[in-house]
Amino acid sequence: MSFVNIKKQYLAIGMLVFVILFLFNTRPVFQCQFNPEQSSYLPTIYGITPTYLRLAQKADLTRLSQTLMLVKNFHWIIIEDSEEKTKLVANLLKESNLKYTHLNVKTQKSKHSTASGVEQRNTALDWLRTHLATAEDKRGVVYFMDDDNTYSLKVFEEMRKVKKVGVWPVGIVGGMRVEMPVVTDGKVSGFNAWWKPFRPFPIDMAGFAINATMFLDHPEAKFSRKVQSGFQESEILKYFTTTDELEPLADNCTKVYVWHTRTQKPSILNPKKLKLKHPPIPDDHIEV
Repeated sequence: MSFVNIKKQYLAIGMLVFVILFLFNTRPVFQCQFNPEQSSYLPTIYGITPTYLRLAQKADLTRLSQTLMLVKNFHWIIIEDSEEKTKLVANLLKESNLKYTHLNVKTQKSKHSTASGVEQRNTALDWLRTHLATAEDKRGVVYFMDDDNTYSLKVFEEMRKVKKVGVWPVGIVGGMRVEMPVVTDGKVSGFNAWWKPFRPFPIDMAGFAINATMFLDHPEAKFSRKVQSGFQESEILKYFTTTDELEPLADNCTKVYVWHTRTQKPSILNPKKLKLKHPPIPDDHIEV
């Protein structure tokens, strides 16, 4: 073999090593873990989310699902307020790679209550009891999640500590910067709430989580159409706890890890009413 050929071989090997090192050192510093490891040491979090058809639905569910992708041992129970399951929600769940259960039930309108999500949450609780009854590992916590709230990953870390019913502050809710339990000597002694403070538990749905096995111990526990909006939290909590028994989390209820944000209703122009000389191209065939 000539010296020139040997030199070419060494040069090729050198270039290959350089390329490998370059690719290794320029890889992204942060990589999203879309399939979090399932750990047998962590209790499952069952997130119950009612949802309904609207223009911002996919945007809200996309934002929420991409937060949940980073939560270990999470099972998303999503319930549509509809006669049938929609392709939009079905496809979003399938593409998320999350562990999920997709349900649907239509809201039964009532003159006595304007509360939303009652039938949807109860349907989810029926599924949960059936699931837990045959599950080998029944450990878990139940968290009721709106589809347009904002969640820090820390709130999921906190709720895994729940023994019975855990509580924490919620930001931007009830006309306040933060609505929160008041903690004295490590125990909940009251609530800092302005909106209907006479409620038995003046707390937002995003501000508590319940040990999943308690729903087996209390098969009668459910939300009610006989209760007005704002009292649904008290309605479900009354089956499991008293104020004295609540477990204050999030550094004795001094940290905000969840916000009751609401997506503004989009304002979409109607091209037919604008009478434009060159109207926009029809986009009804595109899923938004």
